[in-house]
Amino acid sequence: MKREPTLPEATISEHDGVRYLHLGTPWVQGAMRLKKPQVLELEYVQRMMAWMLWRPIAEVTHGRALQLGLGAGSITRFCRNVLHMKTTAVELNPMVISACRLWFHLPGDDARFTLINDDAARYVADPAHLQSAAVINVDLYDHEAAAPVLDDESFYAACRGVLSHGGVMSVNLFGRDASFARSAERIAAVFGLEQVWSLRPTKEGNTVVVAARNVEVPDRDELVARADNIEHRYGLPARKWLRMVRPLYR
Repeated sequence: MKREPTLPEATISEHDGVRYLHLGTPWVQGAMRLKKPQVLELEYVQRMMAWMLWRPIAEVTHGRALQLGLGAGSITRFCRNVLHMKTTAVELNPMVISACRLWFHLPGDDARFTLINDDAARYVADPAHLQSAAVINVDLYDHEAAAPVLDDESFYAACRGVLSHGGVMSVNLFGRDASFARSAERIAAVFGLEQVWSLRPTKEGNTVVVAARNVEVPDRDELVARADNIEHRYGLPARKWLRMVRPLYR
């Protein structure tokens, strides 16, 4: 009988009005400002929302958002409560789920939100989920925040399969021991080089990659209009994203 791996314990810290999630180490797995729980506190988490630039203004919040790796629930809360999207989150560690319910304002399941305690690789490989999401946010790190837990072509191919036509995926590729170039090449091998972009790294080293399924890339004027709409309606620094996004070259 195969034994399930031991999962790390979720722990909490607070500093200067911000609550942090850890997995038994000092490394931060997520954060929430106590007085503004719907605001995306961490800069790299804000940049994970750059997928919004690749969706038309009239459709930016259409469809379902899928979160792989719950963290402190920041993106999940934002997609459900601010963007008002139907949202599904998949998290393997039940202790993370409990911590988010108790300490990070994670909502209960309802018509707009579903939380699934499962392995992300198993979820995206299930044929029942083909073309079921307009957006996927991938933030899957171990307790040491050293490298993505899932980072091979088969995983990214399964993610692409879950995306509907015109869907967009954002991936956090920060990792002290991970090779950004190797991970990005795997994503490009699946999505096609012309459908993959990256943002500049944050000062902490987080690099967000955006990959799309058959997206028609808009011209500069349209991108600026989309960025203005995102800033005005949702308070995210989208004009700044435009200055740091670039095509992914081999």
